[in-house]
Amino acid sequence: MTQLHDLRLRLLVQQESESIANSQPMDLDLSVVQARCLCWLALLAEAHEDQASDAERRGDTEQAMGWFADSMRLRDVIQVVSTIEIPLPAPGDTDSGQGSFSSEPPLAA
Repeated sequence: MTQLHDLRLRLLVQQESESIANSQPMDLDLSVVQARCLCWLALLAEAHEDQASDAERRGDTEQAMGWFADSMRLRDVIQVVSTIEIPLPAPGDTDSGQGSFSSEPPLAA
């Protein structure tokens, strides 16, 4: 089930990145978008871990487990997003504005 979840998440992120690239091919660097998302996800995971620690100190074990589980899910998402390969536009395609990509292999993040 986890593998299916990872594949669905990967597909969703790749579809979204293609959509962004097609709508703004000359104005957007997907690697920058990916890096920013990873930074925000890391901050969110850290905040969830802090909430889990706080709930544990208060003795609220159930709440602590919930926050901790959420932080682990975020860490899983970070792992998936960081492994997504972002295709680079072909050199001649930047002038056409079509947003099509080269046949060369994509770069890994």
